[in-house]
Amino acid sequence: MNDQPDAPTLLRAVEGFLEHQVVPKLNGPARYHARVAANVVAIVAREIETEESHWAAEWERLGGLLGEQTSPPDSRDAYRDALRARNEELAARIREGKADRGEWRRAVVAHLRETVDAKLAVSRPPRQGRS
Repeated sequence: MNDQPDAPTLLRAVEGFLEHQVVPKLNGPARYHARVAANVVAIVAREIETEESHWAAEWERLGGLLGEQTSPPDSRDAYRDALRARNEELAARIREGKADRGEWRRAVVAHLRETVDAKLAVSRPPRQGRS
């Protein structure tokens, strides 16, 4: 584990610098590109800040849907691969028509909504504080 400041703190500092010190002093394309850079930094910070909780929630939901109540892998790469495998299994079951109707379909739709909401929470820029 690294000492403080951690990666999200550093990224938030860069985001703040760009938004409050750089963007206001620029015009035209340079202002736009500085704002895009600040947004990219913010997205990366949000991803780091929320990744563990989003992965854990998705792991649990997929486990319930697939009937696989196992603990996630310890390493980050293995966790990502295992989530991908669970999603591929879910997709295969959907293609087979298993989510066409019934309670399982409702559970799949709820899972997909929660997963998309989590992804949007990371990628969408905040609405306040823009100039």
